[in-house]
Amino acid sequence: MPDLSMIEQHSFIYKAIMETLDKFDITILQELQSDGRLTNAELAQRVGLSAAPCWRRVRALEEAGFIRGYRAEIDREKIGLGVLAFVRLDADRNSGDVTRKLENAIREIPEVVSCHYISGSGTFELQVVSRDLNHFSQFAREILLNLPNVKDLHTSFSLGEVKSGSALPLTHLLAKSTTTANRSRT
Repeated sequence: MPDLSMIEQHSFIYKAIMETLDKFDITILQELQSDGRLTNAELAQRVGLSAAPCWRRVRALEEAGFIRGYRAEIDREKIGLGVLAFVRLDADRNSGDVTRKLENAIREIPEVVSCHYISGSGTFELQVVSRDLNHFSQFAREILLNLPNVKDLHTSFSLGEVKSGSALPLTHLLAKSTTTANRSRT
């Protein structure tokens, strides 16, 4: 069993320097994005560290908020959610309290899998999943149009998925890590 006080000390020190991710941290992030089910031993081998330092780095990345969670990627069509809609929702007013009520209401709707506050026309862009067009139509009329402060909806439907659920690009961090390492050597 690892000494928790040592881990806590390491995490505190690590948090202080977290803005300068090194090549090991970046590789850990890349590997876990590719396969979040890797064991610590497998991850350590791929990264080029022994198991204990790899484990401490993963914990520090989690604590610092770089790793927000681990989850299964489910095929929506295989579970009967064949429709993916992009809904631009126009709010009547964009004042603080009214907008917060709308945001909170949107967060509570399971069919809304993503919501972004947007620039340009519209207030929010939602990604909504549904079984079919009839269910989506009913959902839009009964749920979305009855949300607080909703003025109008504009919907587009996905005709086919080209790319989804992709890993975030990390190459810009590699360049920054190399620059930081070179500066510390001079």
